[in-house]
Amino acid sequence: RRRREDLVARRTPDDRRSAPAADEEGEADRDDTLTVLFLACHPSLTPASAIALTLRSVGGLTTAEIAAAFLVPEATMAQRISRAKQRIRASGVPFRRPSVEEWPGRLRSVLHVLYLIFNEGYTGTTGAGLHRVELSREAIRLTRAVHALLPDNAEVAGLLALMLLVEARRPARTDPSGELVSLAEQDRSRWDGPAIAEGVALITATLSRGAVGPYQLQAAINAVHDEAATAEETDWPQILALYGLLQRMSDNPMVALNRAVAAAMAHGPAAGLALLDALESDGRLSGHHRLHATRAHLLEMRGDHAEAVEHYRTAARLTMSLPERHYLIARAARLTGHTR
Repeated sequence: RRRREDLVARRTPDDRRSAPAADEEGEADRDDTLTVLFLACHPSLTPASAIALTLRSVGGLTTAEIAAAFLVPEATMAQRISRAKQRIRASGVPFRRPSVEEWPGRLRSVLHVLYLIFNEGYTGTTGAGLHRVELSREAIRLTRAVHALLPDNAEVAGLLALMLLVEARRPARTDPSGELVSLAEQDRSRWDGPAIAEGVALITATLSRGAVGPYQLQAAINAVHDEAATAEETDWPQILALYGLLQRMSDNPMVALNRAVAAAMAHGPAAGLALLDALESDGRLSGHHRLHATRAHLLEMRGDHAEAVEHYRTAARLTMSLPERHYLIARAARLTGHTR
């Protein structure tokens, strides 16, 4: 698309390339990214393959980042993307702009793509920076566009609310030196109040429409977090109940991991550690840094500082994100004095 736009620009006479008025909508505001997303979620592919291919070809994520999102090895994801390309070529199905009637059949995959792009923007899986603001903002922009086209779709509204409620906390997620700050320790006065108000209004209106989906539940969880004036005032029993509903809808191990944290906050660390033991036994998060980081946090809550230090250090070795690594090492260092 960029090559086509450059070619058109070169062929356009100079007198037609004058700068538009400041309040005039430009071509950049009418890009076809959303159409390309729906187009790339091709009907010849399984949803998982369509999402992976779209993240790589449209979302701009690397194969390693996509593999991390799907909790599979990079080589496995590379093969999946390659097979998706081959299947499109072999299918004979035209690679064309989908009609409006075809959108509902592709919507679930498109929303998942936007969700994963946002997640990578909010917490980068690799590199020196915690945030990739350009990704999270683009995901919000595109989700707004989908919501404008499908205003009555509850899950689209739920996803937009979720993004707004999470992104609202970004200004407080790092300290002046760029180091990660945990949710409990964040300065909540730095949260984006208008974004929270918009997100809460969206999810409040959406939950009253009937059937509830996973994006709506995640938005509701984050609304509970954002509406608490202090970390101590967080309604953890409500969050635990919402995670219980979400886990029934989704077999995602990250949901189970978050539910373990909520159980620990609501009923004590032993309850959370018991859920972690069950999650660890199924093997899907084996070797994942978040499993060790969560176990370390719950062990620290229980007062088992020596064991917590070991898990913090293991998590630090496993993560590819430098801000997360620094945070985990700092947590371990802070507890080291308690273990002597």
